[in-house]
Amino acid sequence: MAGGQTYIPTLKQRLAQPSVVIDIGGINELKGIKEEAGGLTIGAMTRHAEVANSDVVKRTIPSLVGMAEVIGDPQVRNRGTLGGSIANNDPAADYPGALLALKATVRTNKREIAADDFLTGMFETALEEDEIIKEVHFQKPDQGAYEKFRNPASRYAIAGAYVTKFGGEVRVAVTGAGPCAFRWTEAENALASNFSADALASLSLPTDDLNADIHASADYRAHLVKVMTKRAVQAIG
Repeated sequence: MAGGQTYIPTLKQRLAQPSVVIDIGGINELKGIKEEAGGLTIGAMTRHAEVANSDVVKRTIPSLVGMAEVIGDPQVRNRGTLGGSIANNDPAADYPGALLALKATVRTNKREIAADDFLTGMFETALEEDEIIKEVHFQKPDQGAYEKFRNPASRYAIAGAYVTKFGGEVRVAVTGAGPCAFRWTEAENALASNFSADALASLSLPTDDLNADIHASADYRAHLVKVMTKRAVQAIG
């Protein structure tokens, strides 16, 4: 158990009944934020509020501060952790999108895993049963911005877009819309040729693999992804 923001409700609802629960919150080696290799390395047990209020993050990857500031509410941000969020890989969580947008590398007790290989499906990752996340290294983009349409109750993303620029390369990571965070490659290619909201005008996100539930249909989520991507592009300028 990390921050317990998902695991405690899971236990309360009897969706899991383990015989043993190990709280790793006291392992100081899993906490902290530092600059490394031109980017940021953040410990798995670092809380969202620490990222949101970090001068190091503000200076190095300010868009990551903007993302952390809109996770849940103050209570969630002061308990939830980076490692817990990405290990759980909730479809509507914010950090999985940040992994993809910022070319992150997930470091475990056994190996290093590129973000594009780490997220494998709804609530599923490449982690093995005896493997835990130690820290995550995020590469520093030239520019970036995150925009999401929030569920008014949970603050989870009904649809969100994290846009980054690395030289001539553009990344568009989408969260909340599908079973797992993913990159919208068609938008990436369009923006690489013309980085403006107008470049997205003729695009439409296929709805076949998008989520549909009581909060939003697949068609509405596809529309929201386009709107959030445009807003992120406009925020970058």
